[in-house]
Amino acid sequence: MTQFDVATAAVEAALAAGARYADARVMHRRTESMTARNGEIEDLSQDEDAGVGVRALVGSSWGFFAVPDLGGDAARRAGERATAIARASATVPGPALDLVDIEARVDSWASACEVDPLGVALSVKGDLLTGATAEAHKAGADIAEGLYQIWDTRKWFVSSQGHRIDQHIRESGAGISATVIGDGETQRRSYPSYRGQYGTRGWELVDELDIPSHATRIAEEARALLSAPQCPAGETTLILGSEQMALQIHESVGHAIELDRILGWEAAFAGTSWLDLAKLNQLRYGSELMNITIDPTIPGALGSFGYDDEGTPARQRFAVRDGIWVGALAGRDSAAVAGLDYAGSVRSDGWARLPMVRMTNVGLLPGPHTLDEMIAATDDGVLMDMNRSWSIDDKRLNFQFGCEIGWEIKNGKLGRMLRNPTYTGIGPRFWGSMDMLGSEMVSWGTPNCGKGQPGQIGHTGHPAAAARFQNVRVGVRG
Repeated sequence: MTQFDVATAAVEAALAAGARYADARVMHRRTESMTARNGEIEDLSQDEDAGVGVRALVGSSWGFFAVPDLGGDAARRAGERATAIARASATVPGPALDLVDIEARVDSWASACEVDPLGVALSVKGDLLTGATAEAHKAGADIAEGLYQIWDTRKWFVSSQGHRIDQHIRESGAGISATVIGDGETQRRSYPSYRGQYGTRGWELVDELDIPSHATRIAEEARALLSAPQCPAGETTLILGSEQMALQIHESVGHAIELDRILGWEAAFAGTSWLDLAKLNQLRYGSELMNITIDPTIPGALGSFGYDDEGTPARQRFAVRDGIWVGALAGRDSAAVAGLDYAGSVRSDGWARLPMVRMTNVGLLPGPHTLDEMIAATDDGVLMDMNRSWSIDDKRLNFQFGCEIGWEIKNGKLGRMLRNPTYTGIGPRFWGSMDMLGSEMVSWGTPNCGKGQPGQIGHTGHPAAAARFQNVRVGVRG
């Protein structure tokens, strides 16, 4: 049987058992990762798995069942079990759950990949990490760590409405960090991000990062932070670099606009959202510079794909336009409940997990300013970059974030390096204070976004640039 035959058998069995809609995903995934510390390889992990997951809809209830067996009989039993679970879940009478209409397509899609990351010799990858971490250790890091991660995923999707879609998505990325230990504290500097940079690209992405050339710099900066003055406390003008802006978008916008959170479907593990559907297209989320898109079509970004796990084709949509909240991350069922006419943001982290609403590429459209212009226009403020810690309430409203490094700004010029910089805010008030936005965008990749019960790890992207905010509380009051 082909992979499509397996998925088709599962769907047909679910329908025969009484489902009014069913879909199935056959997935085959290979992964590889390596870590190094102070010039020595610490861990190498390689894994491969495959299976089929089936969703069945009975009345207003979903059933899901998955098996690590791609035989026809196993697939049919999985379809039957998915329907039985849906029927058992439909214990409360009510209207049938609608699904937003989408065109049933027969298609194939693959992410761009110039250099197959799994085809690069382990010796080459190991030399990269050991060389870079050895150099950072030599330059003063007490702990120098490096890592790369690779995912090679193939999917075959079939639905009872006629979808027949296969996708091949290859993702990779890498990073390095330098930690120094002082009197009662530690400091860390990372490159290119505190957990690396990732995308739906091949090993060419890692080559372009040129990690070894940054090893000495991050070690020296980490050591310099030990003797840098503490970030002062108070309200001031804050400029955030693009890497920290990606985290700011992820936590205070991306999670808040997930429709299952807004509807209260997702609550126990990761909280809900402060947003109210009655205020869609009316609520001011931020200043007029704030234009947030949901865009899985960005080439090479980590949240990109051809179709989501419900067969909805990738398409750009606005979540915030000119500061007004106008859209959400949605699935076919949640969109129908909310009265929306679009979906496209449902994925799972494997064949054995139920697809759910996840971020794709949620990011800012560029602004008109450069970082130098923002600094020059600031009389008194702080520049912070590279995330170190994050904390946000379960409605994604009140937050406090810490960064690896900061610099004071005086009279339009960068001044002293500052250690332990932190800032705090309330979502719409914070975004409403954004008065300058950069033009130089980076599509940062976040490979470890957690959500759901059982927990799932999502891969998300966040196009971001540096931005300036007014009257932000920074530092820690004594």
